[in-house]
Amino acid sequence: MSSKREIEARLAALPEPDLDDPDNPEWTEEMFAKAWTAETAPPELQEVFKALRGRPKAERPKVAVKIRLDQDIVEHFKAGGRGWQTRLNAALAEIVAKAG
Repeated sequence: MSSKREIEARLAALPEPDLDDPDNPEWTEEMFAKAWTAETAPPELQEVFKALRGRPKAERPKVAVKIRLDQDIVEHFKAGGRGWQTRLNAALAEIVAKAG
């Protein structure tokens, strides 16, 4: 096992990395002056940014609730991966729709 001093000595002996990237040059003051801000971007782009902010709007409003369910039910839906609460909501909505 290497000591901290040995590791630091090996790191110090490494050559300095070349951080110049011709495909991604460092920005100049002129580039910053020409850059758009949220307020100066074209209106259609501002609308896109506004639409992307926050949670996506649900077709139907959701209500936060605390509910106790059997462990096997929760495990079943969680086994399907991300979105398990949405799938559980869909299953319950189907039952409500059938009940009419």
